[in-house]
Order: sequence, then C-alpha cells, then structure tokens
Amino acid sequence: MSRLEGKVAIVTGGAGGIGKATGHLFVAEGADVLLVDLDEATLKTTCEEIGSNKVSYLVADVSSSKDNQTMVAAAEERYGGVDIFIANAGIEGDVAPITKYDESKFDQILAVNVKGPFLGLQATIPAMVKRGGGSIVITSSVGGVEGTPGIAPYATSKHAVIGLMKSAAKEVAALNIRVNTVNPSAVETRMMRSLEAGMGAEMAEATKQRITEGIPLGRYAEPEDIAKAILYLASDDSSFVTGSVNMVDGGTTA
Repeated sequence: MSRLEGKVAIVTGGAGGIGKATGHLFVAEGADVLLVDLDEATLKTTCEEIGSNKVSYLVADVSSSKDNQTMVAAAEERYGGVDIFIANAGIEGDVAPITKYDESKFDQILAVNVKGPFLGLQATIPAMVKRGGGSIVITSSVGGVEGTPGIAPYATSKHAVIGLMKSAAKEVAALNIRVNTVNPSAVETRMMRSLEAGMGAEMAEATKQRITEGIPLGRYAEPEDIAKAILYLASDDSSFVTGSVNMVDGGTTA
C-alpha cells in the first residue's frame, strides 16, 4: 500500500497507543514520519519496532510554541517539509467532580489538549503552504460531543478542539489545507486504564464492563482502529473532506 507515498507526517503523542499505531501504519503506507512526545524511551522503542529509516522521533512539549517550531524545523531538515500533521497529544487528567477539581490540573489539560493543537497549527500551516497544501487531523473524543461526569476538564478540551478545527478548516481551505477531527470512544490504551482506575481502582474491571455495555459494537477500539480512520483523513482518499467531526466510537453516539 502507498496511500502516503512521498508525504511527510508529524504525529504528536507519538509514544501513546494511538500515536504508535498511526506511526506504524503511516510508514507502511509510504510516509516519512516524525513522532513527537515527551517520553523519549517509548519513542525510541517505537522507532526500533517500526524498523525503518522513514521514521524518527523528537522529544518536545506540544504546549511550547518554541518546541512546535522546532518540530516543524526537524521535519523539514530530515524529510524536506510537512504534508500531514496529526495533533494527537493529549492527557486525561484526574477523575473528580467539578467542585473539587484542582485548578492547576485544569490548566495543564487545556495547555496540552487545546493550546498544543493550536500552536501546532501555527507552526505547520506555513510549512504546508510551501508544499502546496496538506491535511491536519486533531484527535478529539466522544467527550468532544457529549458530557462525561468526573472528567469535565477533559471533555471541555475535546469540545474546544472541534471549534478550533472548524474555524481552521474554513480559514485554510483556500490554501489547499484540510482540517478534521477524529473522535474515538474508549480505546485499549494507557489512558483508559487510568480513567478506569480513577473511577474506582477496586472497580476498574466493573467500570470497563459498564463502558463496554454502552458501545453498540460491544468492545473497546484497538489503537489500529483509530489509526485507520486517521489514515483516511490524512490521505487523498478524503480529498473533499474538511471541517468534519469523524466519530470512531462503535456506535456510542448513534
């Protein structure tokens, strides 16, 4: 397969489950890939697992404007430009009621989950213009279209990036840049293990069962399920798709 042949992609959150799966799939589809995260050990292991000279990594903080510019400069230096930006880095925060939520945790979630993609767009759009266009995919969530008790800051951040995506899609369409979100439900990743435990460590399995019962397809997504949707949005297969919210949720929000 070569749907991304000749393309250069940046994937933030490259050490997480969805980021790693996206890196594997993009390289298999012909792209040069820069994986970005703070977790250098996992980034290095992921690159070794992929086993290709078409993938490399950069340790960077997506909430830093300077780091986002460095990220783009690295992609241009190593691969010649940027065609695809997957703004996937995200944190879940704590599970707690609004009245008891730590303010610093709220700020951190918005810094990574909202400011991060915003700064990423600032950095990558000019690079894409040099290449004649591109595709941007922001990872939102089912929590971006509905409320979830106990994780209001996370849901707030995932609603916010939909507004960012829709505004950006209209702003850069004339530049031949498309912008969309992918909105997963529960995925078999570290993040979901954290949320399950946060809803009651001694009830984690029961919590997972309850969440699964709310998914019509009857299971959590695998990271590869989300990566395949991201591939569609990143590739020319979706050349007339922009400004869209793409639910990959097993029917949860149907």
